[in-house]
Amino acid sequence: MTHRITFVSPAMSSALRQARFDDGGSLDAGGEAQARAAAGSLPSAARVVASPSVRCRETAAALGLDAVETAELAGLDAGRWRGRTLAEVAAAEPEAVARWLADPASAPHDGESVTDFCARVARWLESSAETDTDTGTATDGRTLAVVEPDVVRAAVAHVLGAPAAAFWRIDVPPLTSTAVSGRGGRWNLRLGQPLDAAGAGADR
Repeated sequence: MTHRITFVSPAMSSALRQARFDDGGSLDAGGEAQARAAAGSLPSAARVVASPSVRCRETAAALGLDAVETAELAGLDAGRWRGRTLAEVAAAEPEAVARWLADPASAPHDGESVTDFCARVARWLESSAETDTDTGTATDGRTLAVVEPDVVRAAVAHVLGAPAAAFWRIDVPPLTSTAVSGRGGRWNLRLGQPLDAAGAGADR
């Protein structure tokens, strides 16, 4: 069975607007309104999951989705940098930030390295298309996942067979969909469909 996963990035929030490591804040008013306007634009799915962050849960709710929080899809753990902007951290710890951006295996914030994070997302992606060990049947073919932008980056890097360093080369705008489909360990990629009431985010 071909498995299809549509990743949806969260709508705009103050943290996203300020390039701030997720601080647990909510969507801003404009972001929530855009997500509500896009409700109904996504394809139906047998399974709907979400990163456990506030902004992903709120985006899923605004889209009218009853999503199951999935710990494996949490955003990258930024450790002690959580809640700070990248500019603030770079001013305070320029060498640490430079090392973090240059070496995906480093974790100067005492959180999760990009390499480990990408491996975590890759494990979830591959397991999502595996046979259900309880029933002995393949997982039903379509999943919606409202996830942090860095989860989308990691998934795209894995699908393309790119190294972890490619993580920083992938931009994921707010409230866009990125679809992957595949079976037998081979995936195809469809990038950056905007979500709107006309259904532009639908996987056609």
